[in-house]
Amino acid sequence: MRAVLQRVSRAAVSVDDSVVASIGPGLMVLLGVTQGDGARDVEYIADKIVNLRIFSDEDDRKNVSLSDVSGEILVVSQFTLYADARNGRRPSYDRAAPGEIARPLYEKTVETIRARYAGGRVLTGVFGAHMGVEIVNDGPVTIILDSSKLF
Repeated sequence: MRAVLQRVSRAAVSVDDSVVASIGPGLMVLLGVTQGDGARDVEYIADKIVNLRIFSDEDDRKNVSLSDVSGEILVVSQFTLYADARNGRRPSYDRAAPGEIARPLYEKTVETIRARYAGGRVLTGVFGAHMGVEIVNDGPVTIILDSSKLF
């Protein structure tokens, strides 16, 4: 499982020109699922999203987590995180899990984030929809996570 976390001042997702979710300060999470992902991947990614210390403390050091700043989270599925563009000019998406596998893992990840971030606002895009995503990156701060710890 892969996640791209962006610290944002605001973010929104639209489907058919209608806003379906929007947040203020917090994290925009683009989440991709690959073949073979399971419960351990869900736990790893959810824990990192909630507890990664990428927000500034009073000394302007990235030393506090989302929980410490009471930020919001917007999670959007993005199978293209598993694109392989090493050969040719058209990326291959063979490593991305098909929807019938990816959707339950995506939903379980969102559910796990909500459980670990009790009381925090966690919103989502629409799985499988063509979405317009607006992100105002704060910093900019962008972190890439991989549950296989490839990087």
